[in-house]
Amino acid sequence: MDQIEDLEIFLKNVDEISELVMDLKSPDVEVQHKALERADCYVAALDEPCSTKVNKTKINTNPPPQPPLDLQNESPDNFMKIMERDAEDRRASRSAKAKKAAVFKDKGNEAYAQKDYETAVKYYSDGLAELRDMQPLYTNRAQAHIKLGKYKDAISDCEWALKCNERCMKAYLHMGKAYLALNKYKESRKCFKKIVEIQPETEKMVKEYLTQVDLEEGRESQEMNARQEFDKGEGNNARVPQLLEKLSRPGQIPLYYCGGLESLSQAVNDCTARTLFRLNNGFSVISSNDSVRSCLLQKTKDPDSQEVCASALKLWRVVCCGNDENQKMLMTFQLTRQSIVQLMTSENIGVQKECLALICVYSQTPHGRRLAIDNLDVPMLVKNLMACASNPKQQHKAAVDILEHFAAENKFCVQLRDVLTDSVIVPFTTLLRNISKSNWHVLGSVISVIGCLARDDVICRNVAHDPECWKAFVVAIRQCSASEFKEVIYPMLGLIINLSAISSPIIQGQAFPLCSCCLGLLRDTDGGVITRATGVLSTVLPQSSQAVQHVVEGGVVPTLRLLLKGTGKSATKYAIKTLAVCTAASPLAREELVKSDKKLSVLRNLLASSCDEIVTGNAALCLAHCLGLEGIGSTLLGTDIVLLLLRHAAGDAKRTAVRQNAAIALGKLCQSEPRHVDKLRELHGFEILHSCMKLTTWTQ
Repeated sequence: MDQIEDLEIFLKNVDEISELVMDLKSPDVEVQHKALERADCYVAALDEPCSTKVNKTKINTNPPPQPPLDLQNESPDNFMKIMERDAEDRRASRSAKAKKAAVFKDKGNEAYAQKDYETAVKYYSDGLAELRDMQPLYTNRAQAHIKLGKYKDAISDCEWALKCNERCMKAYLHMGKAYLALNKYKESRKCFKKIVEIQPETEKMVKEYLTQVDLEEGRESQEMNARQEFDKGEGNNARVPQLLEKLSRPGQIPLYYCGGLESLSQAVNDCTARTLFRLNNGFSVISSNDSVRSCLLQKTKDPDSQEVCASALKLWRVVCCGNDENQKMLMTFQLTRQSIVQLMTSENIGVQKECLALICVYSQTPHGRRLAIDNLDVPMLVKNLMACASNPKQQHKAAVDILEHFAAENKFCVQLRDVLTDSVIVPFTTLLRNISKSNWHVLGSVISVIGCLARDDVICRNVAHDPECWKAFVVAIRQCSASEFKEVIYPMLGLIINLSAISSPIIQGQAFPLCSCCLGLLRDTDGGVITRATGVLSTVLPQSSQAVQHVVEGGVVPTLRLLLKGTGKSATKYAIKTLAVCTAASPLAREELVKSDKKLSVLRNLLASSCDEIVTGNAALCLAHCLGLEGIGSTLLGTDIVLLLLRHAAGDAKRTAVRQNAAIALGKLCQSEPRHVDKLRELHGFEILHSCMKLTTWTQ
C-alpha cells in the first residue's frame, strides 16, 4: 500500500516538473518569471537537499522582443528561405574547408613522392583537421604509415576511410599490406579478396598479392619448423651451421671450398635444411668469401677455380629448389646478379650446365620468373640464352625451355621490345641462314621460342617489319626444301603465317620469292606442310599483286580446288581465302576456276555445307568474282545457287560480311542472267536483298 502511494506521489511530481519545464521554455517572459519562482518554491519544499543550484543572475531585465523559437510558426515561404540559407552557408563552409584540405593533400603527396613520409603524414593530418570525412587523406596517410612501419596506424586510417566509403579499394589494399606486415595472414587475405568482390576486374592483380601472403606464411612456417628441428639436433640439421662456419674461413685452397660446397649441397636435402641455410646467413657466407667470389666472377679460370664455380652454382640451385624465400634472398646479392647471366656462356661445360640449371629453377614458377626479370639483365639474359639455344654443342634444350617459360611473362616481353634486334632477331636469322646437319634439330625449338615471344603484339610487329628476318625465311625454306631438313619447314611456316598477318611493306617486298617457295611446297607429300604453305599464301598474297599473278601463272588454282574438295578445316579455310584473293586480282584465276568447274560446284558445296563464317563469306566472294565472266550466270540455271545465296543473305545479323558478300553475288547473278530473277521473286528474295543492300550502305 505504501508503495502505491509513493508511486502516485512520484507521478504527481513528474507532472508538476513537466509543466514547469514547459513554462520555462515559454517565449513569454512573464510566464518564464512565474515559472522560475514556482521552481524555487518547489526545490525549497523538497525533503532531500538538492545539489543543483539555480543561477539567478539577470543579464537584461528588459530584453528586446525575440522571434518565435519554433520555426514551425513561420510561414512556409519564410521557413524554406531560412532552410535554403542555412544549407547554402553549410555548403560554402564545407567548400572552403575542402579547398584547404586539398591543398594539404597535395603537399602531402609531394612529400611522399620525395620519400619524406613523416612530413607527408603531418600534411595529411592537417588536411583531416580541416575536413574529417575526406577519404583520400586517410588512404594516403595509411600508405605513408606503411612506409614508416606504423602498420597499426595504417589499419586505423583504412578503417576510417571505409567509414567514408565502404567500397574504397585503396583502403582494403593498404589494410591488406599492413596486416601482411604484421603477419596476420587471415586478415590480409580477407582484405585482398574484398577488392575482387568490389571490382572483379582486379582479380589478376589481387592474385599477386594473395601469392605474397602465401609466400610469407610459408616462410614463417618453414622458419618455425626449422628452428624446432635444429633445437632437436638431429640429422643434417646440425651439420648445416657447421659446414657454413668452415666455408667462412678465408685463405683456403680452391679444393677446400669445393669440397665444402659439395658437402653442403648434400646436407641441404630437405626444406628444413634449406631454411636453416638461410637462417644461418648461408648466402652471405658464400658471397662474402673472396676465393669463391673470384671464381664466380671468372677472375681465375684454372680447372680448380672452375670446379669451385660449378659447385657454388649447384649449391644455389639446391637451396633454391622449391624454396621461394631462398630464391628471393639469392637475388638480393649483387654477386648473383652479376655472375648468373655471364656464366651461361662459359667455356666450361660444367659451369654452363649448372648456371642454366639454376636459371631453370627460377623459370618454372611465376614467382621465380618475376624475381629473375626484376633483378637480372633481361636483354643480356635472352641474348646468351639464344646463343646457347642456337649451339648444338651447348645446353640448347635447357636454354629453349627457359626462354619458353619466360616468354609467358608480359614484363619479360616488354623489356625485350627495344633490344629485340640484338638479343633475338640477329641470332635467329643467323641460324636460319646457316642450317646444317649439326644444328637443324635445334631450329625447331628456336622457332617455337620466337613464336612464344611473338604473342606480344609489339614484338610480333617488330619481327614482321624486320627485312633481314624475311630474307632469312626465304633462304631457310629453299635450303630445307632441297635437303633432308624438311622437319623444320612445318614450324617455320606456322611462324610465318602469324607474322604475315600484319601488313608491312617489308613483307610486300619479299612476297614474290616467299610465295614462289610456298607454290613449290604445294607439291609436297606432307599434308601438314601443304596446309601451312597455303596458309602463308592466304596472308602474303593480299599484300602483293605481283605475287598473285606469279602463283596463278604457276598453276595454283587447280591445286586450291583440290584442297577445297578435302575435309581438312584449316586447309579449306586457307585455300578459300587464297582463292578469293586470286580471283579478285586475276582474270586468269577466274577463267581457270570456271574452266575446271563450269557450275562452280566446289563453291556451291561450301555454301551448302560449311558453318564457318570465313569459308562461306569467301566462297560467296569468289562466286561474285566469277559471275563477271560472260555466260557463267546461264550455266547456273537449274542449280540451287539462288536458294544458297539467299539463305546466307538472310542469315545471322552478326555475320555482316557473309550477308554482304551473298547479297552482292545475288545481284551479280541476276545481272548476269535475268532469268534468275524469277526464282528470286518466287522465294520472296527481293525484300531480303533490299535489306542487305541497306546494310551494305550503312557499313560503308
